[in-house]
Amino acid sequence: MLSDIPRDALLRPLTRNEVVGMLVRLTIFGAATYYSIKWVVEAMDPTQKQKSQAKKRAERLMKQIGVDEGVSLTEYEMNIATHLIDPRSIKVTWRDVAGLDEVITDLQDTVILPFQKSYLFRGSKLFQPPKGVLLYGPPGCGKTLIAKATAKASGCRFINLQASTLTDKWYGESQKLTAAVFSLAVKIQPCIIFIDEMDSFLRNRSSLDHEATAMMKAQFMSLWDGLETETSSQVMVMGATNRPQDVDPAILRRMPTSFHVGLPNAAQREEILKLILSGEKLSNAINLKEIAGQTDGYSGSDLKELCRDAAMYRVRDYVRKQQMKQIVQQFQLDEEEECMECTQLRPVTQLDLLFGLDKMKESKQATADPANLREVPLD
Repeated sequence: MLSDIPRDALLRPLTRNEVVGMLVRLTIFGAATYYSIKWVVEAMDPTQKQKSQAKKRAERLMKQIGVDEGVSLTEYEMNIATHLIDPRSIKVTWRDVAGLDEVITDLQDTVILPFQKSYLFRGSKLFQPPKGVLLYGPPGCGKTLIAKATAKASGCRFINLQASTLTDKWYGESQKLTAAVFSLAVKIQPCIIFIDEMDSFLRNRSSLDHEATAMMKAQFMSLWDGLETETSSQVMVMGATNRPQDVDPAILRRMPTSFHVGLPNAAQREEILKLILSGEKLSNAINLKEIAGQTDGYSGSDLKELCRDAAMYRVRDYVRKQQMKQIVQQFQLDEEEECMECTQLRPVTQLDLLFGLDKMKESKQATADPANLREVPLD
């Protein structure tokens, strides 16, 4: 570029046109250098393609949930926005939750009502949704199902947060992603941040924790309920765990509203069985009360598996009838009329449920004995 300058220009003041020309050439050279360096850096980044796809997905989700286009998001907020869930796409409603009427009523009064009727008490500092809600209890009892139904009923924006979302190999990136969770939630409020298996993410702190993990937990709690947190913001953290004793006490303090989702009793198990079998063809002689009485200690997930096994017995009978029909046709013993029962699945009977119950009991006994879970050699 120095060769383009006239030799005599170094010995005299430059004219206006010469100064403008030099500035233009320097600007073009600087822009070309900047974009060249940027292209090299992006080419060296192995996650550049994933970031581009995540940005497009985040923009599409923001548009689906009705966020104002004028809301500008940072790169880190875009990364968190990929985990947004549109409440209208959630198919779980309160009708899909059986045997938990008391928990549902309390959730509607303490969580959903402040979100839906916030316009009635705009100046009130007390009529606000709780900062944190904890769902705890044995596995398979419907904690995640309740969280989905809550998001559906409240109509709030829903962030399904996972521990892998906040972890990064670069130092300091996890803290920036943690800060982006709450800054994004404030921008799109009302919002619910849901953390499943909370004990694995926000477990008890100790001196053995990695520095990055300890800083991430501290910043999460600071942004959740710290000096910079607004009391009027409609942002709530909802967690689910089956090991509440492993959750950090400082986290439990920030979750004043907690619901125990325990194992169902006999009446609740009967309601769960009715809900699971509501879309199936059942025999008139079926007795769900008997099955509910014999499934003490079973969770909702266990009852669903029991009903699935029972429904599979009729499929096996249907397949065997079809095989017998093919054998008869091979011996040229054609039937005059095709039996209607041979072309349809028979109803689920009480015997099917009892067979499924026996199979479930054998499975539970096998997993309860540690000797049956020993390692099997590869040789």
